Amino acid sequence: MDLAAFDYHLPEELIAQQPLADRAASRMLVVYRDENRWEDRLFRELPEFLHPGDCLVLNDSRVFPARLFGHRAGVHSLAVGKNNPKLREHLSGRVEVFLLRPVSADGKEWEALVRPGRKMRTGERIHFSGSLEGEIAARGGYGQRRIRFETAGDPFEEFEKIGHVPLPPYIKRADEPADRERYQTVFAREKGSVAAPTAGLHFTPQILEQCRARGAEIACVTLHVGLGTFQPLHTAQVEQGRLHAERYQIGAEAAAKVRAASRVVAVGTTSVRTLESAAMVGQVSDLPQRAHIQACQGETDIFIYPGFQFRAVGAMLTNFHLPRTSLLLLVCAFAGQELALAAYRHAVQERYRFYSYGDCMLIV
Repeated sequence: MDLAAFDYHLPEELIAQQPLADRAASRMLVVYRDENRWEDRLFRELPEFLHPGDCLVLNDSRVFPARLFGHRAGVHSLAVGKNNPKLREHLSGRVEVFLLRPVSADGKEWEALVRPGRKMRTGERIHFSGSLEGEIAARGGYGQRRIRFETAGDPFEEFEKIGHVPLPPYIKRADEPADRERYQTVFAREKGSVAAPTAGLHFTPQILEQCRARGAEIACVTLHVGLGTFQPLHTAQVEQGRLHAERYQIGAEAAAKVRAASRVVAVGTTSVRTLESAAMVGQVSDLPQRAHIQACQGETDIFIYPGFQFRAVGAMLTNFHLPRTSLLLLVCAFAGQELALAAYRHAVQERYRFYSYGDCMLIV
């Protein structure tokens, strides 16, 4: 399949730059796969689509301030020793580090994207604060670097102090204090994501309680969002694409709820990828769907595109995604390519708000 077939036109003004004042006030495009149609609804009506026997599955991964700004250590030391603002600016050697995932048990060595990448060679040091420095330990492709941090305390505590909310690049503004709360789901618990599982941003405690009142179970799984979710695809042919591995976990209680459900409603593409990864582990063909999902943890690089056989998920809630991305391909795999792209064109025509802080789509 040609990746160019998964494209659509989106006016830039439809890309949401700020969250709505009320999390649950978003619009919701409901897509009916069996009937090949859609209708315009509101997210706060989601509980009406749930029934006894359903299991609503949430990704409880928590975003941390993964964007760090520092200076090349040698240049910084020289600059701060001069009492000249213009000279300090000239010598600043500013470096931006976007943390991706820890690769050491103590949490002090990370895979990261670094800008400017070409200047940051192995052994180069970065000064972040009086209590945090880093060293480029290895180089990778597409601007990736391995960084070894030096700090007397917990690296995550340092990241919380000096880090910035990792808003995606299509949000054309600097992060604000309010983003620390709004670019986070109300059920986030397990720290580790560098981007929000955005379909969950619409939920409030009240909406969750209404879902329970409809007789639906609620289960939490964890997938820490990294490059596998948000990195662009680099191949012209879909089948040649590969995703980076991301860490996931399903607890015993969540697995039991999923196995017992008559229908699993996954919130977000990350929940879908978590459940489908677990469903593929030790699959036994004569068992019904979901029946063999057990508590598990590991890494997944599952890449879902049209032709994929879904084993666990029966419905999904998702935000609108960028063209030619693995996220849009997953939606097309679930809803059908023609129906999904037609629904996207309708959303553009009806002026839905797109991407992380935008509106959502329920596919049933």
